[in-house]
Amino acid sequence: MFLSEAETIENISKIDRYIDQFLEWLFDKALDLLGAVVFLFIGFKVSKGIVRLIKRSFVRSGLETSVAGFLVSLIKGVLYSVVFIMAASIVGFQVTSLVTILGTASLAIGLALQGSLSNFAGGVLILLMKPFKVGDYIIENGTKCEGTVESIDIFYTKLRTYDNRIAVIPNGSITSNSLINVTQESLRKLEILVGVAYNSDLKRVKEVLTDIISNSKYCEADQDYHVYVDSFQDSSITMGIRCFVKTEDYWSAKWELLETIKNEFDDNNIVIPFNQLDVKVTNQGEAK
Repeated sequence: MFLSEAETIENISKIDRYIDQFLEWLFDKALDLLGAVVFLFIGFKVSKGIVRLIKRSFVRSGLETSVAGFLVSLIKGVLYSVVFIMAASIVGFQVTSLVTILGTASLAIGLALQGSLSNFAGGVLILLMKPFKVGDYIIENGTKCEGTVESIDIFYTKLRTYDNRIAVIPNGSITSNSLINVTQESLRKLEILVGVAYNSDLKRVKEVLTDIISNSKYCEADQDYHVYVDSFQDSSITMGIRCFVKTEDYWSAKWELLETIKNEFDDNNIVIPFNQLDVKVTNQGEAK
């Protein structure tokens, strides 16, 4: 579809009017534009200096590299946006309208990424508060998942389970639930319960258990230990021992102590009761 000559002339005149209006506005705002450009130049320089100082503080604090980079980018974006809005106000743009538009857009983006933002905030909290670190063994009570921390990312934490699987847990879930850091302390208390027969000599039983703890290479000699009667069961007396072992030796110590207890009880004729089923067979005479 082709325009007529009159329509073409009218369009050209409109363009000329727009150009004239723009040139007139540009002439009137020349000083304001120059001031805005100078303000942008100085503002960006100052913002870069602030960002540089923040980077150095993050390095000194030992903040995780991935989170530090994200925070630096976020702070830089905020500072540049503030400088741009202030420069726009110098030229004469309605800053309130611009701020309203940016606020509405930010709210929409925030609602769309609500879960991701929660996980990001959780990752920042973990790296700042340090409830655990890479290499710790934790038990996360929210998901009932446990394992060795392989990595702490911005949105997720990865655990390696005891059977060599990788569990990926959202950081928001970790920070909103309780957890147990198993390996944060260097020593861990080991408790073992074992049943003995009611006719056992409890004094002798306690002597045997005490000797086992004293001779164990895992039980810390400078830490208190206890040998005690824990409870009375239907067919046995439950004895207990408690001692401190190095955290990394916990399972090795438990397995060795259990085996040693069984062998020592056998050597000292101490019976560990177990459920038994007695079957009595009677012969019935033939029916007459």
